[in-house]
Amino acid sequence: MSVSPVLALTTGEPAGVGPELAVMLATEAPAAGAADHRVVAVGDPDLLAERAAALGRPLELVELAPHEAPPAPCPGRLPVWPVPLRAPCRPGVLDTRNADYVLETLDRAIRGCRDGEAAGLVTAPLHKAVILEAGHAGFRGHTEYLRDACGVDEVVMMLATDRALHAEAPDWRGDPALRVALATTHLPLREVSDAVTPERLTRVLRILDADLRRWFGVAAPRIAVCGLNPHAGEGGHLGREELEVIAPTLARLRQEGLTLDGPLPADTLFTPRHLAGVDAVLAMYHDQGLPVLKYAGFGRAANITLGLPLVRTSVDHGTALDLAGRGEADPGSLAVAVALAADMARRGGHA
Repeated sequence: MSVSPVLALTTGEPAGVGPELAVMLATEAPAAGAADHRVVAVGDPDLLAERAAALGRPLELVELAPHEAPPAPCPGRLPVWPVPLRAPCRPGVLDTRNADYVLETLDRAIRGCRDGEAAGLVTAPLHKAVILEAGHAGFRGHTEYLRDACGVDEVVMMLATDRALHAEAPDWRGDPALRVALATTHLPLREVSDAVTPERLTRVLRILDADLRRWFGVAAPRIAVCGLNPHAGEGGHLGREELEVIAPTLARLRQEGLTLDGPLPADTLFTPRHLAGVDAVLAMYHDQGLPVLKYAGFGRAANITLGLPLVRTSVDHGTALDLAGRGEADPGSLAVAVALAADMARRGGHA
């Protein structure tokens, strides 16, 4: 593993803020103490050049051949694995003809990680609806696409805040300050209860425990697990999933050596007293845990996919079509995602 890992950065939906965030990242001096890493954008060089010109940021684009090593990092220079757009693109204007372009950038980045060209993958946001409307039925998002592309049975979505925002918070073991993983991801709320099964919880918690050890260097992870219902079911009066599914599953996993607290009421779990000493929280569904995390650190948090044979991080926001091309997007989350991917790559090495 190189001491200066190469990270593949997919530029996401071309009509969104992804391309200009890549430009911003490449043209700004790294923060003091930032990890040493090299970023290769995956996208259309002409698109990146257009966004750089629109932002008034001088940018040297270096197109790389397959397996060509990127140059040393330098503000104002951006190496690129070129993938051509399928159709001309205007900021803020979606075009289904470019859906295949977005998926091709992902495929190129995944291939680069598998072939040893990159130590990790960072993704700018894509637009799920335009990919579905282009005919890719069943597309659920980056997380599920990467799961299928890598041939694994289960992945876990986890978001993490930047520890620097939490200097006043109780000291937690490891970085960042708050990690929230999800037992279910992009499901309608009425389907969540049926999806919270002993089998799913077992797979998710095993992955979460293993990857906190591998990628984050947590020697003995402590995981707090939310209940599904208000007040964690109130002893069965507000739902029986805690009694019949969650608690028995946690008991079995504790016998395997996992350190698990719960099931706990979500409305009080996310408080400093209950979070002290906790390495990650497992929420049962998307909007149970992520609103808390995004309130704590939106724009300075990253999305991580656990359970893959490669490092993958992403931003904590969407395509922001209303901001695209205006120079008003904030690259903070992308900077966190890149720094976190570099740290993970160093810590865990190649799978």
